[in-house]
Amino acid sequence: MKTNTILNRRLISKVEVFQGEEDNPLLAPRGVIIKNKQLLVSDTGQNRVFIWKNLPLSTFQKPDVTLGQASASGVGRNAGGKVTASTLLYPSGIWTDGEQLIVADAWNHRVLIWKSFPEHDGQPADVVLGQPDFHSSEPNVKGIAHPPTKNSLNWPYGVFSDGKSLWIADTGNRRVLYFEKIPDQNFAPADGLIGKPSFNDRDYDHNDAIWPYSVKISPKGQMAITDTQYYRVLFWHDWKDGLTKKADLIFGQGSFDENGQNQYGWFPEAHTLNWCYDSCFYKDGIWIADTGNSRILWHPEIPSSNNHPASDLLGQDNFQTGSENKNSIWSTEASYYWPFSLSIEGQILATADTGNHRIILNYLNF
Repeated sequence: MKTNTILNRRLISKVEVFQGEEDNPLLAPRGVIIKNKQLLVSDTGQNRVFIWKNLPLSTFQKPDVTLGQASASGVGRNAGGKVTASTLLYPSGIWTDGEQLIVADAWNHRVLIWKSFPEHDGQPADVVLGQPDFHSSEPNVKGIAHPPTKNSLNWPYGVFSDGKSLWIADTGNRRVLYFEKIPDQNFAPADGLIGKPSFNDRDYDHNDAIWPYSVKISPKGQMAITDTQYYRVLFWHDWKDGLTKKADLIFGQGSFDENGQNQYGWFPEAHTLNWCYDSCFYKDGIWIADTGNSRILWHPEIPSSNNHPASDLLGQDNFQTGSENKNSIWSTEASYYWPFSLSIEGQILATADTGNHRIILNYLNF
């Protein structure tokens, strides 16, 4: 392992770099999840989802299953044809419990659900949300000019489940949808709404997430919504409060009225964010993918007030550096270039290091 900073050595014991299949590498992956030591990656730039049934042991390894294409070598939008139950267009957020699989098929304006874990290439999804059928792909069903409904989606980038309920970051509609149970029927309506007064509302307010890219729920029932466009993460101590109340606190900004990129500073600081895209609960704290600053921030505890500084970070030598690959054009095991997605199982932190076209596995020390 190559470590270049005291901060990195304090946080991690080992780093592994994974780039997919050697002759068929990843391109701008924006989604990653580890479950039961299986690795799933949304290979976003090539319109496919890869499944490795065991964590890779080397930099390159062929996937066991490819979704969105007829084979691992396919890369076309909707597999080079029309949208179907087997195709993908810019897949992003991904979730699984090892039995079900849910993928945010963002540019088809839908979420796909596999009710049983996929076993073969090009396996079609069982359920589609956001569209009336598997052959439709318009935003909000009828087009961008039409208002949203409790059934529709527009650029959904993030999905999360606790195995029973489902949350969707319906990014283009600037809201989060809540389903009490993971739907088993196409075009199912949402049961709850976070960020809007009604399902048909399309105006937005700075007190709510302006561009919610990711939603995460902790084992304690806490909720974090990564609000990319306002450079902040909104936090609720109880996710149910999000259905009726504004966030309890904010990471990255001092108040709901503030929305500065690195809080209008020339350089980042321990308390600032820049185009953040994801967060991930771990133990009593939270990791935040501070994407635009090419770093991952660590808060070991949930603070009691807004704008709290992070305690540690990965990807940079210090809190005041925000360049890609640590001031070098070359990537290293300790650097990031626009990390988009985070997932933790046990003590393994997986990151979709999007700009470097790879997955980073950090083995945490704690």
